[in-house]
Order: sequence, then structure tokens, then C-alpha cells
Amino acid sequence: MSKSISKIVSASLIGTTIEWYDFFLYTSAAALVFNKLFFPTADPLTGTLLSFATYAIGFIARPLGGLVFGHFGDKIGRKKLLVLSLLLMGGSTFAMGLLPTYVTVGALAPILLTVLRLVQGFALGGEWGGAVLIVSEHGDPKRRGFWASWPQCGAPGGNLLATAVLALLAAIQTDEQFFSWGWRIPFLLSGVLVVIGLWIRMAISESPAFLAAQANRKPEEKAPIVTVLREHWREVLVAMGARMAENVSYYVITAFILVYLTGPLHLPKSVGLTAVLVGSAFHFVTIPMWGALSDRLGRRPVYLFGAIGVGAWGFAFFPLLATKSSPLIILATTVGLVLHGAMYGPQAAFFSELFGTKVRYSGASIGYQLASILAGGLAPLIATALLKAYGSTTPVSLYLVGACVLTVVAVLASRETRGVSLVDEREEVELAKR
Repeated sequence: MSKSISKIVSASLIGTTIEWYDFFLYTSAAALVFNKLFFPTADPLTGTLLSFATYAIGFIARPLGGLVFGHFGDKIGRKKLLVLSLLLMGGSTFAMGLLPTYVTVGALAPILLTVLRLVQGFALGGEWGGAVLIVSEHGDPKRRGFWASWPQCGAPGGNLLATAVLALLAAIQTDEQFFSWGWRIPFLLSGVLVVIGLWIRMAISESPAFLAAQANRKPEEKAPIVTVLREHWREVLVAMGARMAENVSYYVITAFILVYLTGPLHLPKSVGLTAVLVGSAFHFVTIPMWGALSDRLGRRPVYLFGAIGVGAWGFAFFPLLATKSSPLIILATTVGLVLHGAMYGPQAAFFSELFGTKVRYSGASIGYQLASILAGGLAPLIATALLKAYGSTTPVSLYLVGACVLTVVAVLASRETRGVSLVDEREEVELAKR
């Protein structure tokens, strides 16, 4: 079991890291490059708002991806859909590196960028559910929080990789070189990463829990999405609420920070990139620790600690950034991401345990991705608009607190799921035959 689960975890982690690398690369580029190359305007903050608007469009496509991938993932399996999501994400990101800019083709440039961002969002909408479920359904129930947290490490891993590449380019290139052609390199690099990810993912086996559920599936059963919306809408709402603080805080800490530091504070982009780089490294390491802690204490206590902690830290985060001290900026980012990990670590197991096997991909994906529109998709846009309107970060901190309140209510309204079985009695019989 240990060797098998390690192989599954490795394949999921590497795949999600590549997918998040692609998605976060756009996030950083939206704050640093796209606002000037695709949305030229006299007002820098307005250009950034337009850039983040296309960034948000990727989140709008994610629920559609969750619906489509969730439906077929519950019908034909997790593995096939994970391969498809990686191909779509990598292809769209590679194509971004070949795009002409506004100076070359005018309005066609942002239109093409938006279309590719939609493909990115659609692919990522299907990726998360499959990656965490194939691990959750393979692993030992007593350590499910720990094992399922590893695909979650793909988010900081991808952000770490994207930020590291951008930071390296910023260090070895002049601003003129970076804006002329250097920004394309990280996007084109995605093509190489996808080939590696596909080779690894093709070698893993399908989830045994899914195979058992498929063997017991009846022809008259309704489509998974119909069952989810009719019978599991409460669980979907719990997942959406639990996502609010986690998703909003993450994009405020990792995306809006670049806007605030390079804009009002007039600091070099390397300062923000370095802070996110260091913070993401700590984030990567601590996520499995929080997942393991949820196996001992339960999903709810650990998740609540993270939500309350992030809400409180929001009022220290911006004053630390305003000092313009690199060590304090790194501290602010790192503590914020470690607290975020207390939500993100247990999240995969928590959401997996809310739904039955036959609708798990659909249910978990819908709850997760619908919240991404209202939370992470709008977070940098709302934070930038608040900063522009009030000239202060206090409204941004209050916005973060509001998201945390919603998450606390949702988690308190849910049941504790630690230790629940991911298969029913009939599926247990089928599994025993295998």
C-alpha cells in the first residue's frame, strides 16, 4: 500500500504543480506584464484592473470545467480526465507565449489572451477534483488528511516554480528585455513540463473506489450532477463557504501583493517576487503538516484555526508591507501563507469526505470551483479597486475578514468528516473481490 500510494501521490503532485505553474504564471504576468503589453493605458492602476479582469475570466470558466470533468470523471474515471486537463492547460499556456501584443495587432491581442485564459480555467476546473480524489480514494482512511494534502502542495509548488522563473528572469534581464521578449520564456517552458507530467500520469492506476462504484452502477441512475444538486446541495454550500477565506486570502497574499508593492509603494518587482517565493516554500512544507494534524484533531478544528488566523493576520499584513523592509515583507507573506495552509491542508480530505463515490468528482468540483468565482477570481480585482477608491489598505483587510466570517460559519455548520468511509457497503464487497 505504501509504495502504491506514494506513486499515486507523486503523480498527482507533479501534475498539479505543472497545472498551477501555468495558472499562477498568468497571475504574476497580469500584475507585472500584461497590464502594459495587452492593456496599455495612461493610468497604471486602470491597466492593472483590466489585466486582472481577464485573470478573473479564468475563474469563471473553472466551474464549467468542474461540471464537465466532474460528470465524466464520475462516469468513466479519474485518470483519463487528469490526462486531458493537463493537455488543455499546457497547450493554452504554451500558446500564450506566442501571442502578439497590443502594439502589433491591437484589440485582437487581449481577445486572444482572454480565450486562452478561458481554456486555462476550464482545464484547472477539472484538475483539482481528479487529483485529490484519486489520492483520497487510494489512501489509508486514518492518514487520508496527510496523503490528500500532497496534491494541494501543487498550488504553492506551481507558484514557487512560476515565481522562481520570473524572479530569475528579472534578475538577469533588464526591464526592456523582460518586457520585449523575456516574459515569453516561462510560458513556452510549459510545453516541456507538460510532456514530463503526461509521462508520469499515464503510469498510475485508476481509483479502486471508483472501479468498485462503477461495477455497482445501475443503468437507471441519474447523471451525477443532477444527484448532487438534488441531494447534496447542502454539502456543496459547505464547500463553497469553506473556500471563501482560503481562496480570497491566497490571492490577496500572492497576487495583490505585487500590485501594492510595485504601485503605491514604488518597490522593485523583485521584492514582491522574492517574498512570494520564500512564502511559497514554507507553504509547500507546512501543508502536509496541517493535513496530518487534521487526521489527529479533525478537519474542522484545523480549518477554523486557519480561517480565524488569516482574518486576524490581515491587519498586520499590510502595515508590514508598508515598512518597505524586505525581511518584514517576507515575514508578512510567509506567516499569511502558513496560516492559509491550515485551511488548504485538510481541504482535500474534507471535501472528498462530504460526497459519495458516484458523485464525488462532481460534488467536490462544483463546490470548490463555484466558490473560486466569488472568492479568488474577484479577490485581486476587488482589492485593487478598494485601494484605488480609498487610497488605503484597511478596506482590503476588512474585505478579507468578511470572507473569513463566511468560512467560519460554513465550517461550523458542517459535520466532522474525519475517518468516514469513502465507499458504501456494496462497494466494500466489490473492493474485497479485487
